[in-house]
Amino acid sequence: MDIGIVLPSAADSWRAAERAEELGFTHAWFFDTQLLCGDVFVAMAAAAMRTKKIRLGTGVLIPSNRIAPVAANAFATLNQLAPGRIDFGVGTGFTGRRTMGTGAMKLADMEAYIEAVQGLLRGETVTFDFEGASRAIRFLNPELGLINIADPVPLHISGFGPKSRAMAARLRTAWCNIVLTEHTGLKDMDRMKASWEEAGNAADDLYATMFTLGCVLDEEEPYDSPRAMAEAGPSAAVFLHAVVESEVLSGRRVKLPEAQRQAVDRYHEIYQAYQPDDARYLSLHRGHMMFVRDEEASLITGDLIRAKSSTGTHGDLVERFRRLRDAGYTQIAVQLMPGHEAAIDRWAAVLKDL
Repeated sequence: MDIGIVLPSAADSWRAAERAEELGFTHAWFFDTQLLCGDVFVAMAAAAMRTKKIRLGTGVLIPSNRIAPVAANAFATLNQLAPGRIDFGVGTGFTGRRTMGTGAMKLADMEAYIEAVQGLLRGETVTFDFEGASRAIRFLNPELGLINIADPVPLHISGFGPKSRAMAARLRTAWCNIVLTEHTGLKDMDRMKASWEEAGNAADDLYATMFTLGCVLDEEEPYDSPRAMAEAGPSAAVFLHAVVESEVLSGRRVKLPEAQRQAVDRYHEIYQAYQPDDARYLSLHRGHMMFVRDEEASLITGDLIRAKSSTGTHGDLVERFRRLRDAGYTQIAVQLMPGHEAAIDRWAAVLKDL
């Protein structure tokens, strides 16, 4: 199977991508989360210049934050730097839009965006709505060699709900999913397979990537060790971020096991103290998927890390990932935390044993 890494985009992300290539990883995915990370296309361009084989993808691009012709131009430029090694991962936007205080974009708008970007990358003239008018646009002089639209840029749709999974199936594109627990990863795969088959696609044609994060523990190392807190703690924290924000916006409580319910209730108290009170998201999403903030550290227990991340010993993780692979995931991609990129060697050993 394919194996990947996921990187919070930075000017020097190329270092991790270069190391991943040396270790035999097939893919490197880069965050598109402005205001939290560096620019995704800058990071990918640097990695494209320092690598030769590994595929480089947006993990995942948020359409509302960049107009379609600009995104297509960026992909075509990357494709000139790394011909045939670029992937277009796209989603409706959780973190990338929550950093600005808004929710996910509409699926219909994302699909229109995808159609425009892909059409341009195929060298077609497409209709693009801009400043209140529909306009015909296309790449005007690709023959100059400044960009590359000859090599395909495969599409990967990030879809967690039934409608987004159905879109991926209808478009017969690759699918990617965030998997923090084996149970939900298996359930999501079953649902995606059903959507895929309902759309009339051959089962073997589904390419499915699972993004995950956690820590490869030493034997007898506790789940709340300093290293586990640094590498896997952000996964548990994101669970709290997501539940609290969902409950605040919807006004409905999520049913949870008692210990997790207590942690979420305590997090509500922390959340209500964030200022300014009309932009609490500025504090809630700081460090999202990258580090545990001081005020939330006491809530990130070993039990929560165990429940909400891919954390375990080498043997534990090999067994878990084999079950997910056998269920249908084609690629497993693990995230590296800023300042803890050395974890890639432990992950490489796990993934090579699948």
